[in-house]
Amino acid sequence: MKLHTIAFILLVIGGLNWLLVAIWPSWDLGMYITPMIARIVYALVGVSAIVEAAGHKKLCRNCNPSGQQM
Repeated sequence: MKLHTIAFILLVIGGLNWLLVAIWPSWDLGMYITPMIARIVYALVGVSAIVEAAGHKKLCRNCNPSGQQM
């Protein structure tokens, strides 16, 4: 469950960054940190998306209405 929370937070951060890039293309949060750290953060956001996609069915209350973890 802790992995889900961390992955979810990273996905929110990544999603908000993409929103900022869409609204103001010159405003990318990755520009304000070193390139190596930016690559690590982007990689973590990508891995978080994979983790959330893989575990979605058992964690989602809409996909698993009984509320029981599979």
